[in-house]
Amino acid sequence: MKNKVTRLSIFDSFKTKGDELTGEAVRQRHIISHLAREENSLLMTRTGISQNIAEKNNTAWKNVYSGVFRDLDEILIPMGIVEEAGRLPLKRGPKALQEKGIPFYHLTNKGFLVALSIDEVKNKNELLRDFLSTDQMKDKGLEDSIRILLDISPNFVFFIFENYVKAYCNGKIKELLPFEILQLKQILGKNFGIQREMLEGFVSLSPSHRKNILSLLAKFG
Repeated sequence: MKNKVTRLSIFDSFKTKGDELTGEAVRQRHIISHLAREENSLLMTRTGISQNIAEKNNTAWKNVYSGVFRDLDEILIPMGIVEEAGRLPLKRGPKALQEKGIPFYHLTNKGFLVALSIDEVKNKNELLRDFLSTDQMKDKGLEDSIRILLDISPNFVFFIFENYVKAYCNGKIKELLPFEILQLKQILGKNFGIQREMLEGFVSLSPSHRKNILSLLAKFG
């Protein structure tokens, strides 16, 4: 019997239901987005995460605990997306458990990169600036460009991260870190080529023609 391949499922959807995400995908997104914003260690335990998911889905936390346990222990922790941040002391329960404590978790740098690809994460601008302050981006030119783009076109920046992480989930790239231009080119080279062509053409237009193009693009949202 072949060993099951450990993979991130945050973009998995039902084959017969279009773009509807699977239960596992939704749960993993909840875990990552919760840890991306939470700072209270009491709410970063398995139980705390389960309670947060249950509250959003109007169900009992015990109904989702086993799934959260499995996602953490079998996927997110082994893949280096989440790691144990410490342990909280217990005043009740078995003595051995009191001495050992209850683990709570946080995202790794890799986990924060994954969080940048998830729509449910609401503080992505702040997370990206924190991520850029680490040493996970070796190309200073790429880092500076992303900082500039974040100010003028944040949706495009997060489109880049979404497709980058999606390529990782689909096995098109082996690792997420370090965040490199060569891997971006492999994934989004054609898209960047189109963007470059449009930008170079746009800046050469007369003001009236620029207005026409912007008016057209506005019709698409």
